[in-house]
Amino acid sequence: EKVVGEAIKNTNREDIQILTKFGLRWDTTKGTFYFKTKMNDGTPVNMHKYSGKNSIIKECEESLRRLGTDYIDLYQIHWPDITTPIEETMEAMQILMEQGKIKHVGVCNYKEEQLEEARKYVDVISDQLPFSMVKRGIEQDPLPYTIRHDLSVLAYSPLERGLLTGKLQPNHQFAEGDHRSDYAYFKPINIERTNSVLNRLKPIADEFEVTLAQLVLRWTVEQPGITIALVGARNSRQAKENAEAMNIPLHTEKLKEIDEILLDLQLEL
Repeated sequence: EKVVGEAIKNTNREDIQILTKFGLRWDTTKGTFYFKTKMNDGTPVNMHKYSGKNSIIKECEESLRRLGTDYIDLYQIHWPDITTPIEETMEAMQILMEQGKIKHVGVCNYKEEQLEEARKYVDVISDQLPFSMVKRGIEQDPLPYTIRHDLSVLAYSPLERGLLTGKLQPNHQFAEGDHRSDYAYFKPINIERTNSVLNRLKPIADEFEVTLAQLVLRWTVEQPGITIALVGARNSRQAKENAEAMNIPLHTEKLKEIDEILLDLQLEL
C-alpha cells in the first residue's frame, strides 16, 4: 500500500480505482489461525483471519494512511472469519461507508450462504474467488448466486500460479520455499496433462498472434458471471501484455472450440 501510495501521489484521484483488503492480522491471537510466516526482519508471526468491528475500522484507517488517500473504492474482506458474526463485520463496513472512507463493499471467498447473510446488512457488490481453466468449482457455488443477483466476480489465479502459461515442464524443480512444490495442480502428471491441452490451444493463440497466457486471460473474462481476471505481473512488460489480452476478438465459435478442448482436461487432485 505504501508503494501504491507513492505511485498515485501525483495522480488525479478520480482517474483511478483503489481496491484493497482487510481481515488478515499478524499482531493478534483473535480470529482463526491461518498460517505461519515471517516479518521482513525474520521475526516469526502467526497470521489470523480476523474481522471484528474495531479491527476493521483500525485496518481501514491504516490503509488510508499508507495509500495517502481519504477513501477506498472497493474494500474487501480477505477471508471469511468464522469467529466473528457476519453481521458485526458488515456493520463496520456500513459505518465506513457512511463516513465516506470506502465507496463500496466487497468480499472474498464467500459462498452463497455467506453472501446471502452479508447482504442483509450492507450492499455487497462483489466476491473475489479462485477461478481458472483447471479450477472451476465456483461454477457450482457461488457463481449461480452472483449471476442471479448481479454481483461482480473478481477471478483470482486465472493462470493457476503459472500452470496455464505453458512454460512449466513435468520435471520442473521448484525453488526452496516455493509453495507450488506441494500443490496438487503441479504434480508432474498434472503439468503433463495441462500442457497436452495447452498444446492444442496454442494454434488458437497463434491465430490471434498472442501468448497462451493472454488467450487464457481473455477466455476467463468471457465466462458467465466473471467480471475481472486478477493476474500478477513481475514487470511493466508483463502488465502491458496482460492488459492487451482484453483486445483479443474471441468470438462465440472460438470459445466453443476452446471449451471442447477443455473437456479433455482431467487432473489428479
